[in-house]
Amino acid sequence: MNNFQYYTPTRVVFGKGTETQVGTLVKAQGCKKVLIHYGGGSVKRPGLLDRVKAALEAEQIDFVELGGAVPNPRLSLVYEGIELSRREGVDFILAVGGGSAIDSAKAIGYGAVDDGDVWDFYDYKRNATACLPIGVVLTLAATGSEMSDSSVITNEDGWIKRGYSSDLSRPRFAIMNPELTMTLPDYQTACGCTDILMHTMERYFTDGSHMEITDTIAEALMRTVIKNAKILANDPQHEEARAEIMWAGSLSHNGLTGCGIDSGDFASHALEHEIGGLFDVAHGAGLAAVWGSWARYVYKDCLPRFHRFAVQVMGIADSGAPEDIALKGIEALEEFFHTIHMPLSLKELGVEPTDQELQEMARKCAAAAGGHKGSAKVLYEADMYNIYIMAK
Repeated sequence: MNNFQYYTPTRVVFGKGTETQVGTLVKAQGCKKVLIHYGGGSVKRPGLLDRVKAALEAEQIDFVELGGAVPNPRLSLVYEGIELSRREGVDFILAVGGGSAIDSAKAIGYGAVDDGDVWDFYDYKRNATACLPIGVVLTLAATGSEMSDSSVITNEDGWIKRGYSSDLSRPRFAIMNPELTMTLPDYQTACGCTDILMHTMERYFTDGSHMEITDTIAEALMRTVIKNAKILANDPQHEEARAEIMWAGSLSHNGLTGCGIDSGDFASHALEHEIGGLFDVAHGAGLAAVWGSWARYVYKDCLPRFHRFAVQVMGIADSGAPEDIALKGIEALEEFFHTIHMPLSLKELGVEPTDQELQEMARKCAAAAGGHKGSAKVLYEADMYNIYIMAK
């Protein structure tokens, strides 16, 4: 094992109707003015936004609004939110929505209390020293941003998608009502399940020290996501499956499944960021489209982990050569992706990059990682390009 620190300061309020508690939770933070940040109609149509406003008004908490958060949240909206927060004297940000609204809120929180350009943090030029406090009313189980230290923003100037992590942005509280996810399109639900699964897999497929307790937690989480994603593919209104997926999303990316491991891999995420930045695809779908190619490219360098994954997570019989078992595990996960209608290639994803675009993505991916990325197998620009070629 490796030494580790596990820090999860977010108060979780989980269950039906819990969004009505948002006023009390915000009031406990001692703030004077809230920025409610959200996406669009999915928050307004079911009356959620009205319930949130009513809860704040009941506690006599002043607020302003900023909608417009979109998948692969944009830097331009972050700038707008920073200017609005400064002008209105905002001292707390409430994200109502999924990962896009939360990530955008975190970036606004950094920028509202910093004199420089918030993109500097995502461009790895500076580190944040402060952030406005953040709260969350979650409507989509996917990114885990409601309990994590990370956020991802897309800069329209060059369509560069970058992530930044700091404990300063961990939400003070996260309200999680699984019923709020029932109106999601099936495709969005499947993308969310894929993202959740991948957050644990990025920590699981690493070449180095591991802890048995962390491995077994991670394996149980992955099995739970696969099981309940299949249920939701056939019965989107299944309450218990919605609850299991929502809680799994938080546990998958709050650090729990990385305790004591050597390092995270996150090469698949890095590869997808360039796809998402250039083609604006759904993050979970982009991950599914590239993962199989990444796995086949690296599995021999991390064979014990792929063997264990096949047996413990995908239920492959532990009989035969470890390499054969590992490949069967990769194939089984790809079959699962198809079961929930996720793509297995860039073509299935709906994008057909030119060779020049593939080279550009590989170059940008390597540059963003400081030259190389990965733990299962360390990848350089040439490796990234080869994986993109395989994923076509």
